[in-house]
Amino acid sequence: MTSERGNGASAPQPLAGVRVLDFTQVMMGPCATQMLADYGADVIKIERPGTGDLSRTSVGLDPDGLDNPVFRSLNRNKRSIVLDTRSEAGKAVVYEMAKHADVVVNNFRAGVMERMGFGYARLAEINPRIICAFGSGFGQSGPLAHKGGQDILAQAMSGVMARKSDATVPLSVYCTALADYSAGMHMVQAILLALLQRERTGRGQQISVSLYDSMLAMQMQEAAMWMQRKRELNWGSYPLTGVFRTTDGALVLVGAFKTNPLRDICAALGVADLSADPRYATFEDQVARREDLQALFREKFASNTTEYWLARLDEQDLLCAPVQTLAEALESGQTAANGMVLSLDRPAVRGGNEPMRLVASPLSMDGSAFRLRHAPPALGEHTDQVLEEFGYDPARIARLRADKVLP
Repeated sequence: MTSERGNGASAPQPLAGVRVLDFTQVMMGPCATQMLADYGADVIKIERPGTGDLSRTSVGLDPDGLDNPVFRSLNRNKRSIVLDTRSEAGKAVVYEMAKHADVVVNNFRAGVMERMGFGYARLAEINPRIICAFGSGFGQSGPLAHKGGQDILAQAMSGVMARKSDATVPLSVYCTALADYSAGMHMVQAILLALLQRERTGRGQQISVSLYDSMLAMQMQEAAMWMQRKRELNWGSYPLTGVFRTTDGALVLVGAFKTNPLRDICAALGVADLSADPRYATFEDQVARREDLQALFREKFASNTTEYWLARLDEQDLLCAPVQTLAEALESGQTAANGMVLSLDRPAVRGGNEPMRLVASPLSMDGSAFRLRHAPPALGEHTDQVLEEFGYDPARIARLRADKVLP
């Protein structure tokens, strides 16, 4: 099964030959290892017997059970083995694999890999070139190091949840996993940097990222403004920016990055130029009278369709867009043009014949195409195949199975 995106279809992938032992689960770790796998790394997903990665069961009674859409979205191009790592024989299998691995990734709580016997110090004894990547909720040390981390907790504790464009809106959870994805991509960056450094030093290292740190880093502009000026910086609360209902939907307007955006907005709305009114002449005046401006915008936009107003705003070269649902975005012409949806035949082991559709990699590289080499794996689908590649003969695999190390 192959699928390619980009102009480098025939070129070697940049991470071909890199072997990754993947202990990750849920989202932060799996989205990082999937990015590595998409560009050639051999990612071997080591899963617990019975249930595997927690995301296999996170959607409840999904008709596809352990192969539900949430798991599939994060685990293409990987191979899955099931292994009881609590047993000495199971640990020995991991140690044997670590001898020939480049990277080991986990996103357990701090100290868990060490208690399992797979901490960096132990694995580096086996393989000094190994890179151990650790993703956590709050970091390796400090008062929250051993607290269970999760995306929503990171939103809350980093200040992201408290920052709103409108103070009258109740506090709420942002419903896309911002912290998981950003920390996962930071983990990819750290792994690639460690691989580059290993080329120079010949040695691996331990690296770590956290949900909490990634959320703070995402707010670098706002944090700098607060630390240096004790002022709140909130792009969403600017006086000429907002989300506005129309007769058939909604649009977003960003009144910024122009010499006189208020003048152009008034032209689009068909009203007198308020920038010529002394009450709205400066940005500071507009901030002071934000509610008056926003009320006018709401009234005008509510009088016609989204398409009508977008055309008017575009005529003035204003930053604007329709508010689309995810379903609409997935079916849009831009999504198709960017090749952002993969469609693959669902293997018979999953049941059913309908295509499996997934969001593709967002990277477009001229010299190295994304390739779909493996469908998201069934639990333990590649156990025997992977062990054979590490030198285990059928008799040895059978003994491990008889000893309940393998299912």
